Amino acid sequence: MFRFEEQFYLYLIILAPIILGLFYLLVQWKKSRLKKFGDIQVVERLIPEWSLKKEWIKTSLFSFSILLLFFALANPQWGTRKQKVKAKSSDIVIALDISQSMLATDISPNRMENAKRFISNLIKNLKGERLGLIFFAGSAYLQMPLTTDYAATELFIKSANPKQAGTQGTVITDAINLSKNIFKTDSPYQKALIIITDGENHESSAIEAAKEVAKDGTFVFCIGVGSQEGSAVPIMQNGREVYKKDKQGNPVLSRLNVPLLQDIADAANGQFYLLDDGFALTKKIVNDLSKIEKQEVEQRSFTDYNSYYQYFLALAFLALLFEYFISNKKGKMFNFKNLFKL
Repeated sequence: MFRFEEQFYLYLIILAPIILGLFYLLVQWKKSRLKKFGDIQVVERLIPEWSLKKEWIKTSLFSFSILLLFFALANPQWGTRKQKVKAKSSDIVIALDISQSMLATDISPNRMENAKRFISNLIKNLKGERLGLIFFAGSAYLQMPLTTDYAATELFIKSANPKQAGTQGTVITDAINLSKNIFKTDSPYQKALIIITDGENHESSAIEAAKEVAKDGTFVFCIGVGSQEGSAVPIMQNGREVYKKDKQGNPVLSRLNVPLLQDIADAANGQFYLLDDGFALTKKIVNDLSKIEKQEVEQRSFTDYNSYYQYFLALAFLALLFEYFISNKKGKMFNFKNLFKL
């Protein structure tokens, strides 16, 4: 595995093209000054030995040496040995409701966006845990198996929307049952399932499903999104946004089902939370998750790195040395008189 130990110095590489740019401006300034003395071609005849091309070569070499110097300071390294290490980790599955009711705007901008922001913030605060991801609406499906690739998790979360659901609804039971396939049922360690939903559908079977997974050591945490007062559900129809209506033509109100989510959490020894202040809630749930028994997992990591800064440093020195001996006169490549000035 390749890396730079001190990446800060890579930002200073911009100085190399800046030096070339400044030299260009200096040449232009000199030309403008010489024009004040008379015709530029006549003035150049007065200094016939001076070579602008050589000056560009010398400046380019100096800029190149600066570039190499900062590469050396950044200390390029290559990992030469893989070593197995042990780390303690919890298995956590996040089940996100992507049904149309999650587009209700009783919390700004809507329930879905608030849920996605919360999950992104939660991921940033979970260190070393293995995360899995379930999306559910009228049915549940596995979006991502257990992994420590948090960047991929965030990518899936950002793209979540109701169009990904095959059928509409809020079938929490399917999400709970699917989590059993992700977790190892024979594992003696505790696991956590975080369900983020408005709980719109009334499912008594979800409570029974929560009791079943609790037997395998899974804690179910429910996070309610929305308000109990409810809100109309916006949908797209013929290219414009309208509100979902019932058979009588009345707007359908989607309400947060607090009692159901509390019962599901209680059935699996978990907690119910209301998504109001996302940052405060993140601290609460991270604290509760830290109490879950962690298992020891084996990870591969690069532990031994060799440094190669000396090669870049040597090249930088040679470039500077070469620049020092190049003559700035026409017809003469090197000026070895400079050797006696060292």
